Amino acid sequence: MTQTEFLNIVMPFKDKVFRLAKRLLVSTEEAEDATQEVLLKLWNNKARIEEYKNVEAFSMTMTKNFCYDKLKSKQAQNLKIVHSNYEEKNTPLHRQIEINDSVSWVGRIIEELPEQQRVIIQLRDIEEYDYDEIAKMLDMNNTAVRVTLSRARKTIREKLTKTHNYGVR
Repeated sequence: MTQTEFLNIVMPFKDKVFRLAKRLLVSTEEAEDATQEVLLKLWNNKARIEEYKNVEAFSMTMTKNFCYDKLKSKQAQNLKIVHSNYEEKNTPLHRQIEINDSVSWVGRIIEELPEQQRVIIQLRDIEEYDYDEIAKMLDMNNTAVRVTLSRARKTIREKLTKTHNYGVR
């Protein structure tokens, strides 16, 4: 496999690998390192890459496992929390502040979710994988993925509603 063939296979999903790593590791720098490590592993095994039915799903599984290993290591204590959220230019300042606050709260709530719920939220709602792909990546039953996602969304909705209604009777 040539470098061009490899890039044609990997480039379409490398940003998804990064976003999953960022969701799990939080730090942009750590996510970049994780992405580079996963892509390097794929490159080193380029001779066997065509054996995989879905290289993207395999890469996402590799990313998830790499990030979990990273979080379990002693270096995980040094990870810093930094979020860069979207910004719309044509909204009034007070509305931008409200949007940023809500997005920030959702991010904090997602970080508090159990690990499995956090990963499934990332894969389904952010990366937009379908249930079958998520089930395959996480080695779970399709129904279990749906139930876990439903519980995660319910928790986010309840905590966000509680946050926004704080002090209102």
